[in-house]
Amino acid sequence: MPRFAYIAIDHRRKTAKGTLTAESAYAARKHLRTKGLHATQVKEVAFEDEKRSLGSLLRRRSGRLIAEFTTQLATMLGAGIKLTEALGVLAQQITDPRFRSAVTDIRDRVVTGESFADALTEYADYFDVIYIAMIRVGEVTGTLPQSLNKMAAFMDKRQRLEAKMTTAMVYPVFLLVMCVLVSIFLTIMVIPRIAEQMTKTGQQLPWITRALVAVSDVLTNVGYVIAILAGFLAVSYGIRRFLRTRRGAYLRDRFLLSLPMVGPLLKQRIVARFASTLSTLLGSGLSMADSLKVVAEVTGNIIMADAVRLARERILSGADIATPLRESGVIDPTIAHMVTVGERSGELGPMLQHISENLESSSDVVIDRLSAILEPFIILLMAGLVGLIAFAALLPIIKYSSGQFG
Repeated sequence: MPRFAYIAIDHRRKTAKGTLTAESAYAARKHLRTKGLHATQVKEVAFEDEKRSLGSLLRRRSGRLIAEFTTQLATMLGAGIKLTEALGVLAQQITDPRFRSAVTDIRDRVVTGESFADALTEYADYFDVIYIAMIRVGEVTGTLPQSLNKMAAFMDKRQRLEAKMTTAMVYPVFLLVMCVLVSIFLTIMVIPRIAEQMTKTGQQLPWITRALVAVSDVLTNVGYVIAILAGFLAVSYGIRRFLRTRRGAYLRDRFLLSLPMVGPLLKQRIVARFASTLSTLLGSGLSMADSLKVVAEVTGNIIMADAVRLARERILSGADIATPLRESGVIDPTIAHMVTVGERSGELGPMLQHISENLESSSDVVIDRLSAILEPFIILLMAGLVGLIAFAALLPIIKYSSGQFG
């Protein structure tokens, strides 16, 4: 569902700004009127831009916090406790002040007659479009506890996959950071002292030692460091701005998918996420068209998102969904064929779940292999850098002791 940024005026003539989720700009204005706000501007916000903005990333809360809330709420509703009462009890148990305030406000909105799903839309930093879509279906069909249980299981599964990737990268990243820190320390503290002692003898330093001394001079000069940092920040800002454009996002995603080893892993994760999300949404009772609309917003890859949107258009026109997915280049022909079989047999949901489980198992193997390759590579890189610095430090000493200076 699209998100809209709005500027509105309340009954006290005070300006209010924010974002909300609605079917259209008209629906957004109508929703604001129910809150006593007169909208002066309503503008749709591109999902990719919003998702990648630094502010949005900083406001994202812990997924485990939301998963625990969802599981507890499903348990309480399944025990026959009213939604408003369950929300009130959970709000008292939540330790995070911002999330507790959000749950309290959601409860107050539900008490006044607003639907649970509509109340959640005001807190998109906590509840994404998948969550809201499943809650909306659960409310309409009267299966809210079951929808919450499915959402909790889905979130747990997604977090385990992300944790697997994060854990696999911790050690290589640690080694890389240590490699950089040790190299900087040796360049700043050791090389200049050796060079100073050798220079006092009136001898000329080897070129590699002179080069490292020059690097040391740059790193110890505050002006140079500030200039380098400013240049780095400027370039980073320019790259971020470009990547927020559709052209930049497309080039980035296409480049990442073309990388050796990393590309296939990303493809597996993207397709696994697509299959798992679509299977969960279909299993909750959401229609195929609405499910694809939600999935297109959460794929995390613009190439896959375009393919999903095209598949939705084909569904609405009575065609199949497998062809645009196959043509995207993200989904390989075997998986596309499995989607076709599932679609024709009327068992698309279970087929997608089967695809997701297979790809996740395969991703675990690829992640283990990638980690096994990265660790020795980074160790060799670290040894090479430290060895180069040590060679630059020892070379003038060796030449001086052997009488080769002159």
